[in-house]
Amino acid sequence: MNSPVFEPDTTAHNPWVSGRFLSAYPGLRLICLPQSGGGAGAFSGWRPHLPPGVELVSVELPGRGGRGDEPLPDDFDKLADQLLDGISAELCAPYALFGHSFGALLAYELTRRIERAALPTPQALLVSASRAPHVPPVKKVSERSDEALLEWLLKNDGMPRELLKYAAFVTYAMRAIRADLVLAETYAVERPDPVGCPLHAFGGSHDPVVPPTDLDAWRGYTTADFSVTVLPGGHAYPHTDPRAMFSAMAAALPGQMPAAAASSPVSINPPQR
Repeated sequence: MNSPVFEPDTTAHNPWVSGRFLSAYPGLRLICLPQSGGGAGAFSGWRPHLPPGVELVSVELPGRGGRGDEPLPDDFDKLADQLLDGISAELCAPYALFGHSFGALLAYELTRRIERAALPTPQALLVSASRAPHVPPVKKVSERSDEALLEWLLKNDGMPRELLKYAAFVTYAMRAIRADLVLAETYAVERPDPVGCPLHAFGGSHDPVVPPTDLDAWRGYTTADFSVTVLPGGHAYPHTDPRAMFSAMAAALPGQMPAAAASSPVSINPPQR
């Protein structure tokens, strides 16, 4: 297989998509939704590790990054509706949805809306480091003071410690983080409402926020294949070792994503129905 050639996207501007990286031979579009407070730049570290044939589409939510002058989202369902409108044009090619932490909950709700709208459905829904929607959050960290919230973020891979030297940026970032945490902590469903596409859950072996044992709760959210994969690391494991993340996704999507040379996952439960 020829190696991918990455180049900036030259299509019409879409504020919901930033930092697209195209392969010369795209076979799968990977649409990625970031963690609380994160922007499209959260996935910039993945670019050098993209397997051949994978197109990276990073979602930019309002109130951060290139959309920093827009209001922060304050309603989860409204955000999911707006997101569907914003990226519906991206659903024309074979694609998978990847969501990390808060992004996983949003990716699930996006998939539900895609199915209800009879739009092309994803090849798979990939959820990372997130509780299942019917499982209540253990802690409401969004209600903590700025100092206590920052301490929690530093302790749980929510913010790199080296950013503390940039006080203005930390203050700016905390606005979006807190707003997204409020949405994540108040979002819930009474019982699993399964989607029709395969669902694969991923987590970090030492994640104190979402322990690996919590990932199996996603099992009831699909009528198709389901698997759980645990990789080395904490809550930010997809970004500390992108090659391992792509290797795990390739294992969950045989024939759809080329395997990348990387370390092996700690454990993987094979797809089940």
